[in-house]
Amino acid sequence: QVQLVESGGGLVQPGGSLRLSCAASGSISSSNAMNWYRQAPGKQRELVAGFTSGGVANYADSVKGRFAISRVFGDNVKKTMYLQMNSLKPEDTAVYYCNAEIYIGARLYDFWGQGTQVTVSS
Repeated sequence: QVQLVESGGGLVQPGGSLRLSCAASGSISSSNAMNWYRQAPGKQRELVAGFTSGGVANYADSVKGRFAISRVFGDNVKKTMYLQMNSLKPEDTAVYYCNAEIYIGARLYDFWGQGTQVTVSS
């Protein structure tokens, strides 16, 4: 099993910054794909940024140049993925979710955190 816990959300003014964290535990490693999704009220959940299983970072066009994804994974250190969000806009307001894609046997499973609210408003 895998557990994901997000933190770092809050209220920020337009143009401000926030850093989200996703603490991972259980059977997960840096070879697993991990992603940040977000869901705004009345909208579908969308992919914001993520790491492929090969460790390549990808971003949605709407956040390129403003958001940066990173992670610290090691055998004896806390496994954490981050999303640094700069130049925030009101349209970035959403609940942000951490996601991990884990193979169990031959099947691919999605694991999700509980989400953290980000509100961008003056």
